[in-house]
Amino acid sequence: MSTVYANRFAGRAAVITGGASGLGKAVAARIVAEGGQVALWDLDAENLKAVAADIGAAHTVALDVSDEAAVLAAGKSTAEALGRIDILVASAGITGATAPVYEYPTDSWKRVFDINVNGVFYSCKAVVPFMLAGGYGRIVNVASVAGKEGNPNAGAYSASKAAVIGLTKSLGKELATKGVIVNSLTPATFESPILEQLPQSQVDYMRGKIPMGRLGDVHESAAMVCFMASEECSFTTAATFDTSGGRTTF
Repeated sequence: MSTVYANRFAGRAAVITGGASGLGKAVAARIVAEGGQVALWDLDAENLKAVAADIGAAHTVALDVSDEAAVLAAGKSTAEALGRIDILVASAGITGATAPVYEYPTDSWKRVFDINVNGVFYSCKAVVPFMLAGGYGRIVNVASVAGKEGNPNAGAYSASKAAVIGLTKSLGKELATKGVIVNSLTPATFESPILEQLPQSQVDYMRGKIPMGRLGDVHESAAMVCFMASEECSFTTAATFDTSGGRTTF
């Protein structure tokens, strides 16, 4: 486990999408441990309650991030519950089918984009007005090294994460003079429940592309996200931060 910094997030309120598992849960736990308030947004209503109780989250919303109305309503209810929204970590995502592009099932393609791209877009729309009102914000959109390099048999996932990077760069430039910083994380594969959505052959392929020869640990990426979500990240926006074990080349 990485070092916990006392009170780094004191007085700050964060929204974490996909907060009931994986990277979202790890980030939420750290923000709470470092003095912040956290609202967890997740599709898994049952697990959401258990995780919230475990880490001390202040607010929860069970929702599908592809539902714009639900996400916008969650932004309002969270701001009311916490009194403010300073941080968004958009980590909800799915992998989709494993297949070559020319055989890729269209329903899976659309669902991947609904969650991975539209969900990030809706979440940003929901929280940015509250950040602008407060004159401060940090947004971390979780993308992937696949969005930079492309993974074979993962066309929808790769394309969706490239879209997240592009969205992040646009939003970051739009808000650069308004006190709201927007960056994306581009991790290589790390140990996470999302791997259960993939065949072992795909996981082995991705591990083989990492020069360190191992998958990442979720806390390594959580540490990077927490820096990006903190006041320390003050002069970098519209950018990507890598946690790739040497894989990323640009």
